[in-house]
Amino acid sequence: MRQDIIEIRWHGRGGQGAITAAKIVANAAFRSGYKGVVMAPTFGTERRGAPVFTSLKISREKIYDLSPIATPDMVVVLDHTLLDEVDVTAGLKENGEVILNTPEGLHDHDFGTHKLSVADVTTTAVEAGLAPGIVNTGIIGVFAKATGLVSMDLLDEAIKAEFSSMKPDENARAAALSYDQTVVGGA
Repeated sequence: MRQDIIEIRWHGRGGQGAITAAKIVANAAFRSGYKGVVMAPTFGTERRGAPVFTSLKISREKIYDLSPIATPDMVVVLDHTLLDEVDVTAGLKENGEVILNTPEGLHDHDFGTHKLSVADVTTTAVEAGLAPGIVNTGIIGVFAKATGLVSMDLLDEAIKAEFSSMKPDENARAAALSYDQTVVGGA
């Protein structure tokens, strides 16, 4: 396995937009110069509210490995209540990164040696003018602040393009507000 591939697993609930969030980040990553971008959505017996996940790999070089992610570098969790149902850190590499939508603070969670970044995306999305429960664009802001892998400017453009007919400014604002409110912690 090449070391320059960044593997990201996105966890959410059916209907929250985890796949759309990963797609937006993939598009912005490609535009920012990552030549290798592979998104592998997971489909199956998904239903609204059920735990779902999707995978995203990015690299500065082309990616030929299209296999599912078994050992992600980071996990993005769109709903903190998933922590009671799913082992979101399963396979997470040592000193990996957890990006979490939660109303709780950094010290309310223990992920061992993993770096944790948090924001209350659910609240900031409503402040931005989105319906309650729409958290996919907000979590992108947390991802941007926590990782620095893709600029907020490119993510803002990708969000507005994806939601051009569905509240593009509000979705972009949700990401910006979440970015500003993200608390990045250590292990």
